[in-house]
Amino acid sequence: MIGHVVIVGGGTAGWMAATYLKATFQDRLDVTLVESANVATIGVGEATFSTVRHFFDYLGLAEEEWMPSCNATYKLAIRFENWRGRGEYFYHPFERLRTADGFTLADWWLKLGPHDRRLDEACYVLPALCDAKRAPKRLDGTLFHNSLHDGGDRPRRTTMFQQDTQFPYAYHFDAALLAEFLAGHGTRQGVRRVLDDVVDVRRDERGGISEIVTREHGPLAGDLFVDCTGFRGLLINKTLEEPFESYENVLPNDRAVALRVPVDTEPDGLAPYTTASARDAGWIWTIPLFGRIGTGYVYSSQFCTPEEAEAELRSFVGPQAADAEANHIRMRIGRNRRSWVHNCVAIGLSSGFVEPLESTGIFFIQHGIEQLVRHWPDQGHDQVLAQGYNESVARCLDGVREFLVLHYKAAARSDTPYWKAADERELPEGLAERLRLWEARLPSGSSVYPYYHGFESYSYNVMLTGLGRAPQRSHPALDLLDPTAARDQFADVRRQAERLAGELPSQYEYLAQLHG
Repeated sequence: MIGHVVIVGGGTAGWMAATYLKATFQDRLDVTLVESANVATIGVGEATFSTVRHFFDYLGLAEEEWMPSCNATYKLAIRFENWRGRGEYFYHPFERLRTADGFTLADWWLKLGPHDRRLDEACYVLPALCDAKRAPKRLDGTLFHNSLHDGGDRPRRTTMFQQDTQFPYAYHFDAALLAEFLAGHGTRQGVRRVLDDVVDVRRDERGGISEIVTREHGPLAGDLFVDCTGFRGLLINKTLEEPFESYENVLPNDRAVALRVPVDTEPDGLAPYTTASARDAGWIWTIPLFGRIGTGYVYSSQFCTPEEAEAELRSFVGPQAADAEANHIRMRIGRNRRSWVHNCVAIGLSSGFVEPLESTGIFFIQHGIEQLVRHWPDQGHDQVLAQGYNESVARCLDGVREFLVLHYKAAARSDTPYWKAADERELPEGLAERLRLWEARLPSGSSVYPYYHGFESYSYNVMLTGLGRAPQRSHPALDLLDPTAARDQFADVRRQAERLAGELPSQYEYLAQLHG
């Protein structure tokens, strides 16, 4: 029986792993987390995916407990600016498409229009709430969509795999503050926290890890080791020498520069979305937190120097960025061939990373932790379990890679060398054939990447249409169907959007109340 887990590395990945394992196994599992005060974390994973709500539910943490401590805000969508053309934008919301007579409203939008309204405007409610900067909750704490409210004040114990409905929001938060909040929560639940430097990693006769050696606390042994050391991959890559498979042949960006910019959020309000603004050699994220924004330029070092990227980012932000310290980041884009080797499991950046375009970094952490529990080993470390874990993690990362490649391939930009090169890059296996399919029909559940990777066909629909790559013709079956039900659905979406944009509190108003 596995009785003791040693997690090497803190930050968001380490403390999410520690608290989740402790919540799952409680006193039946000893969890030790070793983190160094001398090793900085990346600290810019501040926008998330809607499944993260289930993580907090699983830990039994209500929003009023953790959100104020982490300067957290709500995220209803990602707003893509200048990807189709300068001055144009659209939203990728956390909202599934409605249907009429067996076809989605996206299919009906192609047939009926109105084509003077973007697909996301016509088919979804959330874009109107984003434009109006609304919170997804009423001031009494109830969710705007009654069918999604659990009816109680405490979170439900759920996981992402029980997400029968699409939850309509995720979060933005200060990653460093969240890690510290989870550290406090985890130590209260029994996680042993060791603040020390790892100076050596020792292996056993089977090739696995027997213990790590720390500078002040000496050797620390365990049955299972979790590598949360970020891009360094101290255990999985440096010690166990597992090969890393790069995605650089299909994804262009390998660098980022980030700023933390203090702002007064009351006058202009708080946008409930992440913004991804296309630029000459990449794109800029804007993440509104309570009291500041997080912003960064993700770019390719083939087309832009760090100095040029920082200058462009500061120019984009304006005078508010004058005193903000720049954090330059080299991103390791790709994944390990295997994320579980012997008795070591890599989670977070040490396992793999794409780029932050769809805010999937923390999603990968959560997915990795949950898969670890589902494939939990015995003392003999059955390789069938490890193989199942590795396949699930690899497929998830590869699926997100494909979805992100679609963003660059479908973007209607060829006005700079960067965007010309992005369009000419090779495609992951299978995507070329799917793109040919989508020229004739919008993506469906049977025509997108077939393994779980967090994105459903509605996400592919909204990205293709938003980027200007919708099929030229609607589905022929719609020519023979009565459009009345579809027109009623479009009218209902519009009525609901207008009503909610008028009656819900602003995000600032709601969060100001939450902060007391």
